[in-house]
Amino acid sequence: MGIILKNERIEIHFDLPKENYHASRFDWTGKIQQVYFQGIPLSISEKNDPNVDEHLFGKGFYNEFGIDTALGFEEADIGEWFHKIGIGLLRKNESDYFFFKEFEIRPADFSVSTFSDRIEISAVSEIVNGYAYELNKKIKLKNNGFLISYQLTNTGEKEIVTDEYTHNFLTLQKTNDSANYSLKFPFSISMKLHSGNLNPENVELGDNFLHLKKSPEKEFFYDNLSNSKKVTGKWTLIDNNQKIGISESTDFEVSKINLWGSKHVISPELFHQIHLSPGSTTEWTRNYEIFLQIPDNKKGS
Repeated sequence: MGIILKNERIEIHFDLPKENYHASRFDWTGKIQQVYFQGIPLSISEKNDPNVDEHLFGKGFYNEFGIDTALGFEEADIGEWFHKIGIGLLRKNESDYFFFKEFEIRPADFSVSTFSDRIEISAVSEIVNGYAYELNKKIKLKNNGFLISYQLTNTGEKEIVTDEYTHNFLTLQKTNDSANYSLKFPFSISMKLHSGNLNPENVELGDNFLHLKKSPEKEFFYDNLSNSKKVTGKWTLIDNNQKIGISESTDFEVSKINLWGSKHVISPELFHQIHLSPGSTTEWTRNYEIFLQIPDNKKGS
């Protein structure tokens, strides 16, 4: 069924919590599977392959809590349940947690409210091993983009220590080709290769930007671009061919910034570190702006 919010320039397509994507990695609240700007698609599926089940992989502007260790995983014994915030309870099936592995799921209690300019979704968890939470998310349509507002309340007996990020599976042209993209940050970046490879002949690196002169032939991943420093949460991606750009900015200093991509997609990831004592609530936002007719200044400001 899904939900669509739109105005004269922007159209946002959502999947309901238990609709389509049903894997145990990405948050089921506010699954933004596609955003269009003046008819131009801005995102794509994680796997650009018709032979894979897209319901098991990310797309659009999916977010995730606890990519390294899900909430309560360490305390749970094999066969017991632990939390994956925004999804529900997962059954532990081995001693090590890895986000790509599939787990048996017992979904949280979800509710959805829709309005002309926004969608509001909540997930309420059970209490398991002393952990429990209520997650409320609002996605508001704006004239030049959209705003995601989060509210997380610790309703359990133990402190919640986790992080959250949005994967941002971006593509700004219908050819699904990331050639002539520029990605800029408002701070100096440290390009430490973690896995994969970018051909040095196909990328230009500056103090605060990278420019893909040609599309990469295989997946790449750069870890911790901010070099473990807390920095302003912002990136700007520009397609220098179509003169279209999109940016994300946050109201919190980010704890880490990663960059993942392949031939058809590029994904900057701004991480938010969360320490939430029992009975406490925290709030944060991610603001996306989309624009046209930008100058061809890949080095930019």
